[in-house]
Formats: sequence, C-alpha cells, structure tokens
Amino acid sequence: MQKASKAFTELHGHAPVGVWSAPGRVNLIGEHTDYNNGFVAPFALPYRAAVAASPRTDGVLTVATLGDDGQLQAADPAVIAELEPGSVSGWAAYPAGVAWALREHGIELAGADLVVSGNVPTGAGLSSSHALECATALALLGLAGREVDQPGAPTRPEIARLVQRTENEFVGAMTGLLDQTASLCCIAGHVLFLDVRSGESEQVPFDAEAAGLEVLVIDTRAKHALVDSGYGDRRRGCERAASLLGLESLREVSDLDAALAQLPDELQPLVRHVVTENARVLSVVDKLRSARLDQIGPELTASHASLRDDYQVSCLELDVAVDAALAAGALGARMIGGGFGGSAIALVRAGDRPAVEQSVMDAYAARSLTPPRLFVGVPSPGAGRDE
Repeated sequence: MQKASKAFTELHGHAPVGVWSAPGRVNLIGEHTDYNNGFVAPFALPYRAAVAASPRTDGVLTVATLGDDGQLQAADPAVIAELEPGSVSGWAAYPAGVAWALREHGIELAGADLVVSGNVPTGAGLSSSHALECATALALLGLAGREVDQPGAPTRPEIARLVQRTENEFVGAMTGLLDQTASLCCIAGHVLFLDVRSGESEQVPFDAEAAGLEVLVIDTRAKHALVDSGYGDRRRGCERAASLLGLESLREVSDLDAALAQLPDELQPLVRHVVTENARVLSVVDKLRSARLDQIGPELTASHASLRDDYQVSCLELDVAVDAALAAGALGARMIGGGFGGSAIALVRAGDRPAVEQSVMDAYAARSLTPPRLFVGVPSPGAGRDE
C-alpha cells in the first residue's frame, strides 16, 4: 500500500486521495463448482493488490502499475464513456473493465488516476487479477462517493457480480463468483463457506495454528491463463450437460448415477466431478464447524484426484507437488484454482512442514522442473480502504 501511494505521488506530483487494497485467495475446497451454482470454501491470503487513486473531472481513466523492478508502466489513457469490451487489451483491461462495469451499472464516474502495486504472485492461480479488479472497484466507488459498506454503496456481493461481469464480458474469461467473492468478503481466521446459488455465506473458523497444522501453498511456477486455457471448454461442457438433463445447473443433480446414464461419455466426467466436489465441500465445512480440521485431508486429496482424472485440469507440476507432499506425510493435498498450472496446497502438521517442503523441492529437481515457491497460507482480511 505504501509503494502504491509513493509511486502515485511521484507520478502525479501530489498524494492520492486514498488507497484501497484487495487480497488474493486460496480455495480450500470447491473447484469448478462456482459457475455450476455449487459450494465453495476459500480464504483470503495476506498478499494483496493496492490501488492508490485520485479523482479527475474530464471522464478520463489513467492507470499505471509498479513492476517488480520498481518501474512504473503506464497504460494509454481511456475515456470511460467510450470503454467497450475489446477496446483495451493486456493488463490494463482489468481496471478498465471495472470502470466499464460500474458505468454499465449506472454509477457515474467523473474520471480517475490510478496507480497499482501488488504482491499477489501472478499466474499462480491465487487470483491476482481478481485482487486487482476488486481493489479497483473499491477505489472507483470511493472516488464516486460510494464507499464500500456505507449507505448508498453496492454491497460486497453486488460488487463481486460486477467484477464477474468485468471478467466475463470485458476481459473474456468466463470465471464464476468464487475469486472475487473471496477477495471482497473473507475475514481473518476464517474460511468463507459460500452457496453460490442462494448467495448465502458463513464465516467458518479456521485456526490451523491452534490445531498444530499449516496450509502449505506450493506455487508451481507453471503459469496459467484462463482466457487461453481449456477452462471455457469445461464450463461450456457443464452447461451442455445441465441442458441435456433439463436442469438450470449441475447443482440440481440429485441422483448422480441416473444423471450419468443420460449423458454422452464425454460429459460424464465433468458432471461426476462437480457433484462429488460439492459433497466434499459440505463434508469439509461440517468438520471445520466441529473443529476437526485435522480430518479434512482425505477430501482435499480426493478433490485433486477428481480434478486430475475427471475434470482433467491438472498438469505435471501440480501432480508432482501433490504426490511429493503426500509421500512426505501431508494429511491431504490438491491443486487449486482453474488448473493448467498455478498452485497446489498441502495440509501439514507444523512440525512436518520442513520435510514436506524438501520432498517437493527434491521431486521437482529430479524432473528438472523450475523450483516452486513455497509459503504458508494464513486466512487474512478481505478488501477494504487502507488510507
């Protein structure tokens, strides 16, 4: 946040009106269920994207981002009233798309100068793009006098849907509601249990430290990009399956065997994953409610097997990370995010973490893979105004 504020001052010659930030996320369980109206259980990470901002009066949006090398990269200025899907490309499409979505929602934006800084690893499946979009949304709303959580402002779930529209219609990534809802609505020390169909949510305590456990995040450094991956193909396959079954979404499937018998072979694995993954989310949340955190490992591992074998969104780096973690004593492990790269998590006893980390590093070295980045994921606060 300080870097964003300092860079803004250096670029524009005055301090920003405010700085807003939003976190990346880890999804404990519930993958590819959000766009099927199912259940998810993410928590926010301490890594964040920050947006320093000040208003303009000419209807122009300027955006600059602070790179890892400390250099600012500025996008071409855009007239907010002229923003349309396809009019902005690259990284600048994310903040520009938010401005477009807010405009389409009827929120008047007089223009803004934005400077972005963040430390959510990009391409790691930890939702760096949604962190940027959520922070931008809060900044633009704040400048428009619609500060989040204040009377007259959109609610956090409403903002999440506006960010989803940004991704789906402006950026061209057909994501669901998991990532932006996690970034906006998670709180420290808890997992957010979200029923996407109803919008109902519950903050479920998640005190791994008290249980002597840690969630080890393994950034495989195998970059993924949902716009260019098979993510959209899976989503369309789920929508086709639901249509063939005469259902609004796969959330409505009540008899898995009967549903599979009505579907072509190529759609059956997708449906099997979604239905069984929803059941795994419910099982994990039930255990967390009764402080049985040490018993959720089997569901995590089963989730990975389902994503690998039925949904087919894993990759070598993810499989190596999961297998090595389990071999070294992890209670459970799985890939997270959309797949095709990104990160995995392993639930480990705190005392076992060094051995698990070494096992993962050794397994990567044995296959001449780029060494992964390892860190402990701690449930952290969601998006908000910092100054």
